[in-house]
Amino acid sequence: MARELARRADVVIENFRPGGLTRYGLDYGSVSARNAGVVYASISGFGSGAGAHVPGYDLMVQAISGLMSLTGDPDGPPYRSGISVFDVMAGNHAVIGILAALRHREATGEGQHVDVNLLSSALTGLVNHSSAYVAGGTVPYRMGNAHPSVFPYEPLPTADRDLIVTAANDRQFRRLCEALGIPEVTEDPRFAHNSDRTANRGELRPILVERLAKRGADEWFEVLVEAGVPCAPINTIDGGFAMAERFELDPVVEAGHGDRAVPTTRHPIRFSATPVRYELPPPEHDEHGGELRTWLTTPQEDDRD
Repeated sequence: MARELARRADVVIENFRPGGLTRYGLDYGSVSARNAGVVYASISGFGSGAGAHVPGYDLMVQAISGLMSLTGDPDGPPYRSGISVFDVMAGNHAVIGILAALRHREATGEGQHVDVNLLSSALTGLVNHSSAYVAGGTVPYRMGNAHPSVFPYEPLPTADRDLIVTAANDRQFRRLCEALGIPEVTEDPRFAHNSDRTANRGELRPILVERLAKRGADEWFEVLVEAGVPCAPINTIDGGFAMAERFELDPVVEAGHGDRAVPTTRHPIRFSATPVRYELPPPEHDEHGGELRTWLTTPQEDDRD
């Protein structure tokens, strides 16, 4: 049944260890021999070459890629990300590749193999850290929540909890100081430009912290955003959903109807012409198995040779 499904499919996605599907006749070579137009996507940990034998888990890739060396306090141990960031990133890369391959097939009629691995996704996902090493030979290091070349660009304590403050240019810094009631700080040559503020962050930070201690994070958020200063309170997950509600993003939707309706997070992409629909809840075990088996055993007029 799996081979027949692959023979009729527009897209096949698999994340077995490279070569693991060959004995079932479900590898790309076997599937494409029966379905020349198929877009076949493989997601592995470390590719199909010398790393094919290594199991692929997100935490392993966080370690191997160098991400963990960048996460945590400068004098503390490396930390993993709070989510399986490279599993998600590789999945997104696979979708991008599949869509590009479908566009190619639309233009040429040709299918192809889309090959994605977690480590390659991780190295591109490290963005400026990757380019700092590849282009400049610089090995980045842990800085906690600090930014290597911008200040303030980190959490700062307020009267109740930390607030992210990202006054990333001179204009934003002037607005920050005005909102904090210390406009004279912008005239200090130690803090005149970003390079000065970064070099003298040890002197500037206590000045900002002293002023921020007069109000809580939520109150400062209102004041600073109104002044044109990028900032954000550090929320728990429920606070993140509450903020999305406040911004009219409607983050929670129901999938399905009636007794089968299940609350879920809204899809992040909005389409003007083809809005996302949430008609079905997550399926129960073999819920649509009968329909699928009937479809697979019914000849199709446009069935592929």
